[in-house]
Amino acid sequence: MGHKFENTDEFTVDATPEQVWDAIATGPGITSWFMGRNEVSPGPGGSVSTLFGQYAPVQPITAWEPGKRLAYGEQPDEDGRFIAYEFLVEGRDSGSTVVRMVTSGFLPGDDWADEFDMMSKGGAMFFATLATYLRHYAGRRAAAFTAFGPPAPDWAATRDRLATALGLPGWPSAGDAVRFDAPEGPVEGTVYAVNDDTLGIRTPDAMYRFMKSFGPSILAMHLFYTDDHAGEPAWQQWLTTHLS
Repeated sequence: MGHKFENTDEFTVDATPEQVWDAIATGPGITSWFMGRNEVSPGPGGSVSTLFGQYAPVQPITAWEPGKRLAYGEQPDEDGRFIAYEFLVEGRDSGSTVVRMVTSGFLPGDDWADEFDMMSKGGAMFFATLATYLRHYAGRRAAAFTAFGPPAPDWAATRDRLATALGLPGWPSAGDAVRFDAPEGPVEGTVYAVNDDTLGIRTPDAMYRFMKSFGPSILAMHLFYTDDHAGEPAWQQWLTTHLS
């Protein structure tokens, strides 16, 4: 058994195709909205590399049309597992750009459903982060880090504790205002993305992202567009203090 999937997402943004290309086809650009730290060896025959904890894929580029189309993906494992990405970029006369992202792949085994659900919710967070990056931070480079929080065997209870730590009366909706004390100091922001497993908060100079991971546990995957951040150890302590 197993599950073959393909999902297409789309948004329109007031950015040029060149700005979009910079965000999706350069290492610093990808790092500024995706996960981990990324490097790109550009052009046909090149690759996109991601370093995220122990996950370090090197994904061959299969299509390279600057300003228009980029595709890359993992080579299938012995059991057929793989994931691939395709970005289609279309400039409009109005000065806006349409961005389409196609995510496809195969998950082996009979227990693929939970993994696919978590992957889909995480993918929605990353896609919303890309759109938010282009709308509010295009061209700015992020200091990106991941802090691994405590185990979360009862995800609903962990999510409630996170909402409390963020000064929220309950799990929020997109557009809600958020005020909380972070290791960097007081934060005032707006929820830009949320689902059952993820929460993203935007401020003028940062995006704070919280996500359910395997185990399950909780991750903080933050992006700072200034040097004003506390770093991974401080956020590790914040997660342990508030969510254990």
